[in-house]
Amino acid sequence: EEPVLLAELKPGRPQRYDWKSSCETWSVAFSPDGAWFAWSQGHCVVKLIPWPLVEAELCKASERKSRGGKAEARSRGVAKEKTLECGQIVWGLAFSTWPAAEERETDPTSAMGLPCLVLATGLNDGQIKVWEVQTGHLLFSLLGHQDVVRDLSFAPNGSPILVSASRDKTLRVWDLSRDGRQVQVLSGHVQWVYCCSISPDCSMLCSCSGEKSALLWSMRSYTLIRRLEGHQSSVVSCDFSPDSALLVTASYDACVIMWDPYTGEQLRTLRHVPLHSTLDYSSEIHTSSLRSVCFSPEGLYLATVADDRLLRIWALELRSPVAFAPMTNGLCCIYFPHGGFIATGTRDGHVQFWTAPRVLSSLKHLCRKALRTFLTTYQVLALPIPRKLKEFLTYRTF
Repeated sequence: EEPVLLAELKPGRPQRYDWKSSCETWSVAFSPDGAWFAWSQGHCVVKLIPWPLVEAELCKASERKSRGGKAEARSRGVAKEKTLECGQIVWGLAFSTWPAAEERETDPTSAMGLPCLVLATGLNDGQIKVWEVQTGHLLFSLLGHQDVVRDLSFAPNGSPILVSASRDKTLRVWDLSRDGRQVQVLSGHVQWVYCCSISPDCSMLCSCSGEKSALLWSMRSYTLIRRLEGHQSSVVSCDFSPDSALLVTASYDACVIMWDPYTGEQLRTLRHVPLHSTLDYSSEIHTSSLRSVCFSPEGLYLATVADDRLLRIWALELRSPVAFAPMTNGLCCIYFPHGGFIATGTRDGHVQFWTAPRVLSSLKHLCRKALRTFLTTYQVLALPIPRKLKEFLTYRTF
């Protein structure tokens, strides 16, 4: 089933700057519970939209009257959309939940209280601004980077640990529970750092840069575990599978490499072959340089955005895309946390919402996912079980 474009959001103000990246959507993000959507719509602005409002728009766009009516009814009681004026071009976005600052100041025992949803924004001047979503108030301005903050990643377990990736060739670790104190500076890259991703089990951090390799770090000791080499050009995007057992990296070399992060082994390479015979792109030459890759919430699919004007959906066990859709000037993509939708950002400052395959995971995959959530590859290989079962559990039966 091919992805279907359901709706498109456009910037609500004219372009005010001459430089190219001022109008580009370099980052889109969903809150962990899927209740909020954020997009860097250019012009130094981030738009925060409650998901029920987006859902109502999607239903309306797809002309499903009965479902649209329900969505509108639900949206009456939700928060209103917000506009965050960041003062600089916004490159990276990341959501997290942690105890509100006001609660910590008035009640030291509030760590078990109601969580506060925050959004971190990585800016053109090296600043990181952290906002409280419900109020739109600025909580912190984190200073330290000397160049563009290209990407941000919160520890997925709800802790206040934030990692930032910058064009100054470093990654920095921040602790928001300590007033945004800088915990660590990770140096090892010799080119711009494009992307960072923390594994769902919070044990590893992957970072990608222009030197054709990705670095894998320990989130416990903040030391380098290994360098992942295999790409032929800059590595610009990475993502861990939901069980932390797989890592994918995307590169300008038009390939996605699937790794075992525990052993460093390359498990599969997905090559973005031009599809000119299927779609008419006139006489222009289009490359397949990749911009973004992400796992689906259940871990059975990948989505990629490339410069050949295609959104591709890949099944984990296949080497060719199972679906694709034409899109213009895509820069980033992300799955809705509960599945069913993909959001993509474009060079025009727009956001597009696409349908994504809905799948009922097999019992085998659910068991594998549950086991791999707490077992490393080495621990699986040490189990007294048949070889074929070990191969399945370590994703080597493609």
